[in-house]
This record gives sequence, C-alpha cells and structure tokens, in this order.
Amino acid sequence: MTIDHAPASAGAVLSPGDRAELELRHRKIREAMAEQGLDVVLAYGPAWRRENIRYFTDVTPAGSAALVVFPAEGEAVAFSTRPSDLAAFTAQGWVDRARRLDPANPAGLGVVLEELAPRRIGIAHHELVPLVLMETIRSAAPGAEVVSATTLLDTARLVKSEWELARMRRSAVVCAAGWEAFVDVLEPGLPEYRIVAEVEARLKNLGAEDNFMLIASGRDEVRGMTPPGDRLLEAGDLVRTELTPKMDGYWLQICRSAVVGKADDGQRKSFDLFNEAVEAGISVVRPGITAHEVAVAENDVFRKYGYGEYCTSQYTRVRGHGHGLHLDETPIIEGNHTVLPENSVFIIHPNTYTPLAGYHVLGDPVRVTADGCEVLITTERKLFETGDVA
Repeated sequence: MTIDHAPASAGAVLSPGDRAELELRHRKIREAMAEQGLDVVLAYGPAWRRENIRYFTDVTPAGSAALVVFPAEGEAVAFSTRPSDLAAFTAQGWVDRARRLDPANPAGLGVVLEELAPRRIGIAHHELVPLVLMETIRSAAPGAEVVSATTLLDTARLVKSEWELARMRRSAVVCAAGWEAFVDVLEPGLPEYRIVAEVEARLKNLGAEDNFMLIASGRDEVRGMTPPGDRLLEAGDLVRTELTPKMDGYWLQICRSAVVGKADDGQRKSFDLFNEAVEAGISVVRPGITAHEVAVAENDVFRKYGYGEYCTSQYTRVRGHGHGLHLDETPIIEGNHTVLPENSVFIIHPNTYTPLAGYHVLGDPVRVTADGCEVLITTERKLFETGDVA
C-alpha cells in the first residue's frame, strides 16, 4: 500500500522560538513574492540540494527528490518521493500537509496547483527540475508564467536570524572538536582514511548529522585536495583539510593545515602568506561589502608577494563561500558583486597552490556584524606541528 498523504501530527506543537522563526521566514518570502508578483513559490530539492526544503520544513528529507509548494496565501505543502519523509515533515510541525511525490506520475502536485490557480509561479532550482515535473506544473496551471525563484530563496537565506546563528555556533564548537581529532591522530605511517575515520567518529559522537571533508598530504607537489585515500603519512608532510560538519541542518567549515613533525622554512613562509591573506579578508568585512571586495583583499596579498597567478582558476576555485543550510553558498570570488549584509555568514579561505609548500589550506568562518565581523570558531589560526618525529 502506497502512503500518499500524511496529516498533521497531534504532537506537532512548535516552541515559541520555532514558531517565531517560521513566521519570520514566511514573512520574508512573501514580501519578496509580492515584489516579484509571484502567486506561488515551488522549492524543488533533488538529492544533493536540500537547503530550500529544510528552510521551509526544518527537515532534511531522505527521498531522492522533494518539493515544497508555498503560496502567497494559505498553507505550505511538502512533497517527497519517500513515504517516511511525509510523517517527518508533519511531525516537525513546520508544514501541515505532506504528500507523496511520484516521479513517474506526480498527479498529487498537479491537484495542489490546480486548487491554487496561480498566474505566476517561481521555482527555486528551476534549472534542476526534471521534465516530468515541469510538464505537470504547466498542465496544472495552464497559461501561468513560470520563472526562476532560485535567487529569491538564496537571498532570503543569506541573512541569518538569531535562531539560525545559535545553531551555527553549535556547528562551530563541533568544528573545533573535529580539528582537535584531526591533529591528535597524525603520525608517520597513518593512512589518510584513518584520519577521516577518527574525525567522523568525533563529529558523530557530538551529534553531527553529516560532514563534508577533503584532505591532502605530502610536500610541495600537492596541487589540491580530494576524498581520503590510502596514502601513508610521512615525516615532514603538510596535511591539509576542509572540515565541514552539519549540525541541526547548518554547515560550518574550518580550514587548517598541520605538519607531521616540525615545519620547514617553506611551510612557515607559506603559512605566513596565507595568514596575511585571511587577515586581509577579515579586515574589510562590514555590512554592504561585496564578495568581490573580500576576494580582492585576499588576492592582493598574493599579488604583493609575486604569487598573483596562483589566485586564478588554473590553481584555485574561490577565496571562500557562504555557509548555512547549504555547505557552499555565495562564492567569495572576484567578479561576484553579491552584497554581504549584516548577519550573513561565510568562510574566508584563500586556499590554493603555491611553490612555497604546495597547496595550503587556511580559513575561518565569520558573521558580518554592524561594525565588522565575528570569527565563529575558536581554533587558533597557526601552522600546527605534531612535534619532533624521528
């Protein structure tokens, strides 16, 4: 028997804080909808992009696809391809109705849209919607204009509430614990995957829902990071990581590098270069700064010392990125003129290769404050060394 509908749970009573957060989000989205003349927003979430579903429901669904129908007036309706998600949606209490999304025959979605009879529909992640869903949407709302609402949702999520910041600060504590586990285990002969196993164990023990992590070990020949392999650490290796746990739906990242043993001159000079770039980025942060301006501040440090070519796409991707319900939001990169308002959160990380010591990783997540920024992690920004190694 297929479960295609889950009624609201009798026990789904929101706390005052959750209720206030939900009302804040609905108000933000509806104000943006009114400005853009949208009658309905559809938040589509394929398996790898669930941030907008979580924003509306406070649930990360397990199904292969999910969707939320959010009208300008009335109740939101959540959909998922997995029946067990339906009870999770309504039990959380952020939506009252949840229905099964049949990928082959999404008639239930059509019924909801027919009831709303929208004239203009905005779809977040419009570019990812499969053809069968788009045909259902157009059939259920004939003549309606369908536009992208990806930017609308991205903009709404950019500014974090105090409710969200409290969750992100819990992520920051777990970030620090994950890095401690990383450094504690380093020794010659240890395979990379064992490092990640120790970190994962620490994070999950602290309640992390997930962790995105890249790693690299070696000397100046290292050009980037990957998932962990079976390479064995050697004395003198620089071991780099982006470590990104998710707590209560919110991702936060720490970027650090450590030496197995004592650092050599090249590794120390590399750290000094990257630390100066991080500090330069932090120094310009204020409400209204753009992602472009933060990236320029970081890159200008490399240019000053003759390493400007290593800030290009040949060697690196971004100089940081936004944090929140998605782990890699607004890119901090030259040419991106997105304004970073107060209470936006992003990491400043000038990660790239240079010939000084190979690929180097260093960065801190920050919150934009009224007069600058707050660094969200407490881990010291230094080149970590494990001590003398025979």
